[in-house]
Amino acid sequence: MANNSSPSRYAAPPDALSLAVEWHEAGEVVAIATVTSTWGSSPCPPGSRMVVTKSGRIAGSVSGGCIEGAVIHAAQEVIASGQPVLLAFGVTDEMAWEVGLACGGKVQIFVEPVS
Repeated sequence: MANNSSPSRYAAPPDALSLAVEWHEAGEVVAIATVTSTWGSSPCPPGSRMVVTKSGRIAGSVSGGCIEGAVIHAAQEVIASGQPVLLAFGVTDEMAWEVGLACGGKVQIFVEPVS
């Protein structure tokens, strides 16, 4: 019998928020990226998270790889500025093709600093 309660293989671990807190308490500067909405084909559902630190540590996923680099870059900018940002990727955006979102879907990702 299959275990239907297990997370997607692309989703962040269930303890992503705990990991972000752990890293922050250890002195890391941290940002969390969260999928807030999707439309059409998207490898990660809303609620999927990626944790990024200033030193380059990364855990979790918000796209299964196709836009991870752009999200990591945005997370580094959020860490530097302290200001959250809402990212949107879709096949109608030129940037979506540049970062590889050719799956036909749209996704919004909220990136925020941990304080």
